[in-house]
Amino acid sequence: MQRLKSLDPADAPSKSAELLGDIIERRGSAGPMVSAMANSPALLQGYLDLSRAMKRAKLPRALGEKISLALQEWIGCALCLQAHTQAARAAGLGDNDIALARQGTSTDRREAALIAYAVRVLAEPSSIGDEDVAELRRHGWSGRHIADTVGLVSLNLLTGSFNLVAGLEPAPAEQSTKEKHDHVG
Repeated sequence: MQRLKSLDPADAPSKSAELLGDIIERRGSAGPMVSAMANSPALLQGYLDLSRAMKRAKLPRALGEKISLALQEWIGCALCLQAHTQAARAAGLGDNDIALARQGTSTDRREAALIAYAVRVLAEPSSIGDEDVAELRRHGWSGRHIADTVGLVSLNLLTGSFNLVAGLEPAPAEQSTKEKHDHVG
């Protein structure tokens, strides 16, 4: 059951109304998550800014989706899992890659190291030390990759947590893919 009301621009605080209007103009609709985030202009602005910024991350799209799947499995957001599964398929990932990602791993050892690091950043960031970062570097990950992963963790924690608190769940199967989730960027 949805616990936070989805707002239309006419019902939203002025800054949220402006942001929603821009999104609707570009995409045709804002979607349930963004519409519910409109209850807080600060949250909506922060989400949109972080989402747009993370589109410039140095991580390949397929790997970013694997990381997001691992994180959302841990967070427990069914709406985000659905959206990231669809995005993973669009990025060329098959069922095995998706299943492994949801388990926090990959057949590629280099990717598996970064996915495991992302889950640790989410679950126990204080446990990460010098050796962990050195290990990531031995796998060929740069400081930018390591930092971008923290940004991706932050974005997934924001969306997953918000959807859970707001009571947003996957749409019934007969609705269109566009209406199911609305990670906007």
